[in-house]
Amino acid sequence: MLSETIYRLRRKQGLSQEQLGEKIGVSRQAISKWEGGQSTPELDKLKALSECFQISLDELTGGGEPQPARKEDGGFQVNRLGVGLCLLGAACLLLFGIFMVAQPAAAEQVNQSSMITLNGSGILIGLFAACMVAGVILIFKKK
Repeated sequence: MLSETIYRLRRKQGLSQEQLGEKIGVSRQAISKWEGGQSTPELDKLKALSECFQISLDELTGGGEPQPARKEDGGFQVNRLGVGLCLLGAACLLLFGIFMVAQPAAAEQVNQSSMITLNGSGILIGLFAACMVAGVILIFKKK
């Protein structure tokens, strides 16, 4: 219920009704009425509450356990899977490069073990690069 959510979030942040009212531009009495279920905030005040508590409007009005709002960077939501794929691909490329320089004989075995006309090293480099590209796509994919 919205009234309980407002009360719980206000208390969690250690704010008095007056302090919360000052933050969003309403009186202490308005906060008291919202928390008591005697009235409901208008849309602009709901938006101000969600920004103040750093949660979405859905989380504020849905009655579920609020989660911190996702931070956006340049209009794109940060995607952890995408970042992970990019880092994995970059790390694999770096390690493979070191391996090829340090153990040229072993790198030659990888090349000879491939049944495709593209040599084994080329396949691995392509796979690691594809992993990085998939990560970049996921990072910048709009929700």
